[in-house]
Amino acid sequence: MIAVIAVLAVVALLLVWLSLSMAATEGAVGRVTRASLNNLILEIQTDAELSQFIRDKKIKRIHKVQRLVTDRYATAGSCAFFRICCNVLDGVLVTVIAGMLDAPLWAELLAGFVFAIVVAVISLLVRPRSAGASKPVDIMLQHADTVSVAVLLTPFAKIGGQKGAKRRGNDLSDDEELEKIQIEQGRATIDRLVEANDFDPEVSEMLRNVLTLSETLTREVMVPRTDMICIERGETLENMLKLCSRSGFSRVPVIGDDVDDLVGVAYLKDAVRATAFNHAAMTREVESVVRDPMLVPESKPVDDLFHQMQRTRQHVAIVVDEYGGIAGMVTIEDAIEQIVGELEDEHDRTQHADPEQIGDKKWSMPARTPIADLEEIFEIDIDEDDVDTVYGLLTKLLGRVPIVGSSAVTRGLRMTAVDSAGRRKKVSTIVVEPAHVEGVDETETRNEEHADDAEEASDNDKDSKDKHD
Repeated sequence: MIAVIAVLAVVALLLVWLSLSMAATEGAVGRVTRASLNNLILEIQTDAELSQFIRDKKIKRIHKVQRLVTDRYATAGSCAFFRICCNVLDGVLVTVIAGMLDAPLWAELLAGFVFAIVVAVISLLVRPRSAGASKPVDIMLQHADTVSVAVLLTPFAKIGGQKGAKRRGNDLSDDEELEKIQIEQGRATIDRLVEANDFDPEVSEMLRNVLTLSETLTREVMVPRTDMICIERGETLENMLKLCSRSGFSRVPVIGDDVDDLVGVAYLKDAVRATAFNHAAMTREVESVVRDPMLVPESKPVDDLFHQMQRTRQHVAIVVDEYGGIAGMVTIEDAIEQIVGELEDEHDRTQHADPEQIGDKKWSMPARTPIADLEEIFEIDIDEDDVDTVYGLLTKLLGRVPIVGSSAVTRGLRMTAVDSAGRRKKVSTIVVEPAHVEGVDETETRNEEHADDAEEASDNDKDSKDKHD
């Protein structure tokens, strides 16, 4: 009798250990990725201190874990099933032991109940699931044999895993699905901290933005090619300095025949360094100071883009599409803004909310002013269906991205870009006034920047000719 009671007591203790092990494995299996297991195999294979026998033994155990995480939901279900069974059997065994000691019925039930409470308290103090979540690979390697037997004895656990996979869909890989789950858990943790007033709302928003960096693609934060300020390879350094001064940009893409014919990126500091103490260098071509561009695909996640820019010490990159064409341009500030929000410096000015009259029939309008407001103010009809704002109208008339000083005439009105705002130095204010041009029936456009450059070039030619004479 005593031997049987001792055996049952040992079995009950073993069931407690098995229950805790299954709980730890249940917490670990949801956090082990196949990529981490592959990396571990590479580390073992390249470890010269291990003998071939030990190396093969460890790799065999890792392969066993890889099979378990192939269907992690079925594995987790098997662990949960055995954990529950162990807890139930613990109470039953203690009740049987109490009955073998001739205890009354109420004592048997009380003993089983008390033992179940003790096991629950131990589980609460040990927190096996937390241990499994903190060291998932180690826990899985430690209990790989036990879990394999549990999975083998519970084939019905795969049914629930298959249904869950159908609900989740097959568009994500196993590791991507795991990463998605972990991001959702991180967001839930941040929400709980905010509700407990442990974090400032702005800090919590930054943390949420950090979690979404891996889901945000470069194409979502880049400056599209239609908004890029570029300079042709044959332009002089003097014209480049003027362009940088008027646009507010310090890095400008250099192109050939069109935007897709990218030569490189010209830096303002390189142009200043070349011309500061050598005025004759003003006539050199921009191509003489061009740098090789950093090219990134538009499908690259923003967090990977940010880390790549940090490693290569690049602050600007050219974004290419799947066909190799230029899709846009992105800077390291664009990636940072996804975390901290819009960045503005001391030179940025806030756009006016409404158009403002600044003279006789002369109005200052925010770039986003609807064309309908322009038509109402000047009592004219502008038949432009493909644009909705005065900025879009000016861009269409110029045929390129306007910068401060760009001007165009249409329907007897002159539109001039006079101000820029934001880190991207996008035109923010446009002055609209009568053009005072007689007989203006058709749309006319003029880029004052190019006109000034042409006049200066003409003057330079005259000076050169005079000197030659």
